[in-house]
Amino acid sequence: MFPFVVIGLGVLGLLVWVGRRPSRLSGTGRLLSTLFAALAAVGAVVVALRGGWIPSLILVAASAFLGQAARQRGPASRGDIASPMSAHEARTILGVDETADHAQITAAYRRLMQRAHPDHGGTAGLAAQINAARDRLLGRGGNV
Repeated sequence: MFPFVVIGLGVLGLLVWVGRRPSRLSGTGRLLSTLFAALAAVGAVVVALRGGWIPSLILVAASAFLGQAARQRGPASRGDIASPMSAHEARTILGVDETADHAQITAAYRRLMQRAHPDHGGTAGLAAQINAARDRLLGRGGNV
């Protein structure tokens, strides 16, 4: 039983060290983190059923840490826009050319939002990008 405690403490120490790194997990990293979280949870149940409460608590903590690490998202997936959008990017998102007037920009915005709005099956991040593109081209908001 003592080797399991030592291994559990070592894994927990490694997880804390990895958790302090500022980088976010990639898609593969999230998958592995989720897999290890599930394995740690199953291991916690098995160890608890055999009477090892302390190693079980360590595995539960490791499972919770890994599960939370897998759920963390980078700024792009939350719809946050880190830098101002250029006019070229805004035109590309809305699908309008450089000579588009107010009416064409508004029509393109409405057409895209009918598909991309979260209430109609779209995502909040995509809707935020479309809103930012419209605001950039029409001279609204802080992205000018």
